[in-house]
Amino acid sequence: MSFFISSNGSGNGADLGGLAGADQLCQRLAGAAGSSGKTWRAYLSVQGKDGAQTVNARDRIGTGPWHNVKGVRIASDVDNLHSANNNVNKETALNEKGQVVQGRGDKPNRHDILTGSRTDGIAFAAGDPDVTCGNWTRSGAEGVAVVGHHDRAGPTSDPWATSWNSSHQSRGGCSQKALIGTGGDGLIYCFAAN
Repeated sequence: MSFFISSNGSGNGADLGGLAGADQLCQRLAGAAGSSGKTWRAYLSVQGKDGAQTVNARDRIGTGPWHNVKGVRIASDVDNLHSANNNVNKETALNEKGQVVQGRGDKPNRHDILTGSRTDGIAFAAGDPDVTCGNWTRSGAEGVAVVGHHDRAGPTSDPWATSWNSSHQSRGGCSQKALIGTGGDGLIYCFAAN
């Protein structure tokens, strides 16, 4: 296993404790699932705001290839991951326990995965509105987070609606309730960086 969707989030909305806290969540869940000896990174971007350095999600996850817990290849490398030929979908984007994550049409829908990224895995510019809930430190009514749809399903067949890493912004803030209200649960993608 070198890729999974977290079976749970922080429980505090989009406040993951920044990148360090998100990486720790990935590391903890992978360890509990029996994956040791790997360095796990959350697929999250950081905007260069409020003194923070810009971080692109695509630059922090290693070089690939990545496989799910059942050994199915998700992508061969970073370019493949960010192309139309990747293998991220409802059947393959499993959690660390090998379970399918509920998607559009399921109850509850949990297909909104936090990324804060553009489709190419690059962070939004510092001058853009905050789309990372304060670089993953906010859980209140203020702010939004860009999410992707792991099941590649949306209300339309437009590319934005079916993007695994950049579908839309959360509505109503960064709280757990707001994330659930738009079809998510504060879940993140985790990649083995080595």
